[in-house]
Amino acid sequence: MEFGFNVPNSGILANPGDIKTISQRGEELGFTILAIPDHIVFPRSISSRYPYSADGAFTFAPNFEGDFLEPLALMAHLAAITTKARILTSVMVVPYRDPILTAKLVSTIDVMSGGRVTLGCGAGWMEEEFVAVNAPPFKERGKVTDEYIKAFRELWSADNPTFKGDYTEFSDIFFAPKPVQSPHPPIWIGGESMPAIRRTARLGDAWYPIGCNPHHPLDTIEKFSARLDTLKAEAEKIDRDPATIDLAFWAVWFGGDTPTMLESGERMVLTGSAEDIAGDIKAFEALGVRHVLFNFLGATLEDSLANMEGFAADVMPLVR
Repeated sequence: MEFGFNVPNSGILANPGDIKTISQRGEELGFTILAIPDHIVFPRSISSRYPYSADGAFTFAPNFEGDFLEPLALMAHLAAITTKARILTSVMVVPYRDPILTAKLVSTIDVMSGGRVTLGCGAGWMEEEFVAVNAPPFKERGKVTDEYIKAFRELWSADNPTFKGDYTEFSDIFFAPKPVQSPHPPIWIGGESMPAIRRTARLGDAWYPIGCNPHHPLDTIEKFSARLDTLKAEAEKIDRDPATIDLAFWAVWFGGDTPTMLESGERMVLTGSAEDIAGDIKAFEALGVRHVLFNFLGATLEDSLANMEGFAADVMPLVR
């Protein structure tokens, strides 16, 4: 089982010194994935439905004025200051960026990092940001995401890449460097909805859901297992072996020995004592999950390091 966490790319910790300290200490502790979220701008007025709150309200960054580091640029920086951990977009909103330039950036970072890039991909949820960055139409974001991923694969793997779609096309070009990883960096598909499940079955090297989507909650082992069965069924519909789909889980919570209890009376997965969390990790592993990520970031650098070090000291020995 691999463990990872999100690197601060916004807020008070999103500065070169704290990012370096957190990332390098993570490697020392045995974490093998560094994850980076994606926003390019924050519109000051947001009415789009936020998928990770029960009422759809987005209240985390009203009138956002702080730094929000661009994920591919930060990925390149992490490649230079770390040596072992994989670097993951968690997740990149695929329609925001030109596909040829994006493929070039990712392959360059893969070369410069020695083959440590994992590309987490999502379709996005904030229509106002689509408009602000001049992305293709928000209502077509699923089709755009699928097409761009196909274009990435063509650019990374073909000697003479050629592609013609509804949103991008290219031919008669020399595309280099190719990624170090063959045939390309792993593509993890984020999301819990049926479109995300189907995208994973068709285009993903791994499924990378988040546990706290109130509309598709995966906050117990049983709920995750049921959704995994749905993914397997979708893969079988297109004659894909479900065993070829890697599995990851993104828990955006961590902290404290007291378990979080759900309305059903069940304990929320990956909360509670070290023994509780270790038991959940083993249950995930039995289902085929090979990567679990947490949010260790606290209000201060010291809090964040303490969370990482606590997990490494108390939980890791129980599952390795």
